[in-house]
Amino acid sequence: MKNMTLTQIAKACNGNLFFDKDYDGREISGVVMDSRLVEKDYIFIATVGERVDGHSFINEVFDKGAIAVICEKAPRNPKGPYILVENSLIALKNIAIWYRMQLDIKVVGITGSVGKTSTKEFISAVLSMKYNVLKTEGNYNNEIGLPLTILKIRDNHHIAVLEMGISDFGEMHRLSEIAKPDICVLTNIGYCHLENLGTRQGILKAKSEIFDFMKEDGKIILNGDDDMLATIKKFKGIIPITFGFGKNNDIYATNIKADGLYGSTCDIHAKNCLIQANIPLPGEHMILNALAATLVGITLDMTYEDISSGIEMVKPLGGRSNIIRQEKRTIIDDCYNANPVSMKAAIDLLTKADTRKVAILGDMFELGKEEKELHEEIGAYVSAKAIDTLICVGKLASYLYDEASKSFQGTLLYYENREELIKELPSITKEGDTILVKASHGMGLENVVKALLI
Repeated sequence: MKNMTLTQIAKACNGNLFFDKDYDGREISGVVMDSRLVEKDYIFIATVGERVDGHSFINEVFDKGAIAVICEKAPRNPKGPYILVENSLIALKNIAIWYRMQLDIKVVGITGSVGKTSTKEFISAVLSMKYNVLKTEGNYNNEIGLPLTILKIRDNHHIAVLEMGISDFGEMHRLSEIAKPDICVLTNIGYCHLENLGTRQGILKAKSEIFDFMKEDGKIILNGDDDMLATIKKFKGIIPITFGFGKNNDIYATNIKADGLYGSTCDIHAKNCLIQANIPLPGEHMILNALAATLVGITLDMTYEDISSGIEMVKPLGGRSNIIRQEKRTIIDDCYNANPVSMKAAIDLLTKADTRKVAILGDMFELGKEEKELHEEIGAYVSAKAIDTLICVGKLASYLYDEASKSFQGTLLYYENREELIKELPSITKEGDTILVKASHGMGLENVVKALLI
């Protein structure tokens, strides 16, 4: 890793280095917080967790080839060099900030209330047609995951596509300081994290902190159809570039043809050119993701042919509108997270099925004082759709159930928890069903998906 010697790392994180001179000048090859991931010449960062103290693995990681450890407590009889710091997580952040400054690489930062991960996948797929891309993996989009992702960048990477998620004010400011994005992509402003951010205006303010450390010649790419994002007219002299369905946007889509659960096609209008796009993932929101990826691709000098090919290469992720087709049934696995906007989009997707339609909907978390009303809103929304069976799961979903009971025309069921539901699944689902499973991640409805797959 470029310029990443122990002496420089200790300086970057304000730590005290204790080591043998034989290690002086050697560059590390990786940084991890999980002792199981340690490889030769890695640095292991020891943290004190709720259940596990990483300091207990210090000697073990040296046996696995670690070049050094960063720790808050001096180890007894250490088998190798260590850097003593006051706070290991702050040290991680500071090391990532310093390392990012050494890199000659473009960074695309992505945030928004809904669709960050799928937008990241579209952008990465498009850019990969021309560049060597590093992208955020899994849920590494927070103040621990983002710096660890930054520290995975190597000389052969041309572009990093980073998902940036928050739940409170100030977090995005700190993430922006680490990532220093060249291109900022904002998907939408919905109702996530109202518990901490209060209102959509608060969410917009918190998400806009992504601009705080944007490069001076950076680009801002926005969903121009979002009423809150449309209020951003300029930031530090940078005028946003917009995408959406409206023709007032810099790029927009027409001739949209949906193919049920198999995706859609559309014409993308960009700079007096027409791109015919084949979008392999279903749902109107996926078209918006493709538009965002198109704008990023254009910004980074890609051909329209490569952009179109990249869009077609996108693959679904588990838990995010992932269509699982079985001989007996089709499952829409969308249980990684949920909020009112994504819940409605998932319900709309289910309506495209040409079979009996079953919606299993669970609690949406972090909605603050409006949680009751927002669950009731979903109850009214699903009642207006052609859904055959609605199954509500969880404490908050009881509000959804109560509202749906006023007008829902199909079979309506309620379960307090997923365990009760799983017991009843064989009797309430039928062969040939298309089943949507949607809730916030904390509901653990991936276990319902697993049960359906048996």
